[in-house]
Amino acid sequence: MQPVIEVDGLCKDYRQRRRGRVRAVDGLELSVPAGGVFGFLGPNGSGKTTTIRCLLGLSSPSAGHCRLLGADAPSGLPGVIGRVGALVEMPGLNPGVSGRQTLAILATTAGIGRSTVEAVLERVGLAERGDDLVKGYSLGMRQRLGLAVALLKDPEVLILDEPANGLDPAGIREIRELIRRLGDEGRTVFLSSHLLGEVELICDRVAIVARGRTVTTGTIADVLAAARPTAMWVKVTDLDGAARALGAAGFEVLADGDHLQVVADPDRGEHVTRALVAAGHFPSELRPVESSLEDAFFALTDEPVEVGQ
Repeated sequence: MQPVIEVDGLCKDYRQRRRGRVRAVDGLELSVPAGGVFGFLGPNGSGKTTTIRCLLGLSSPSAGHCRLLGADAPSGLPGVIGRVGALVEMPGLNPGVSGRQTLAILATTAGIGRSTVEAVLERVGLAERGDDLVKGYSLGMRQRLGLAVALLKDPEVLILDEPANGLDPAGIREIRELIRRLGDEGRTVFLSSHLLGEVELICDRVAIVARGRTVTTGTIADVLAAARPTAMWVKVTDLDGAARALGAAGFEVLADGDHLQVVADPDRGEHVTRALVAAGHFPSELRPVESSLEDAFFALTDEPVEVGQ
């Protein structure tokens, strides 16, 4: 099956008055299969939003190619854009009309029935505030309205750039559940986000980019495997005594609640056990410290996690 999104050797250069030519994307490769939720992760300045803008024809590549639903971007986009919904950066909304009127105007222009307006307002949690003027909306409500606009066409592909931006924890959870449902319906959701914990909960597959290039791509399990555990949890009755015994055996040990964290490859579990037993300490628990998507992200990019372009 042909990928829904294909990016081959994408490069994008910008000219800045002080720095001259700046390369925002540097030979990026990407392939997104149909169906499910695909996470697009990267630190500030890694090229995420620039890549999305090239995909949607909002910016022209300096080199390389982008294809969306098999169509070259930007030349072939008119033939497929009706099957695509997108929320990129802060949506441009008229502050003087209500959220419901905003959607009704767009729906009328696209030949979409009024019932769809009510359905998408309900889906994004704005049904009760739909008659409020947009200028009174919080940042999170504007994000919800932008997502409603993206859903109006009942899109086959949904491209979302930081859709949880500005939302409180309850709102983030609601958007998470909505995105997961959209992916389960058979749509393809391409999600750019810096909320690594959310991505780990939502996404089927991810790509991590850094300095304009793809660092790794695969299922969540594949990417987590790249951040192999380098520590173990140990539980014993006498934490202080066990810590001294392990320290004497050459292990770095950190106390963490009712456990010790031993900084060592899990393959050395037998050596840890021997050192403890030799000193009269018998562990009731010994297990690797589980890797998270955040661990993998730091291991692969060596960059801070920030919202960025």
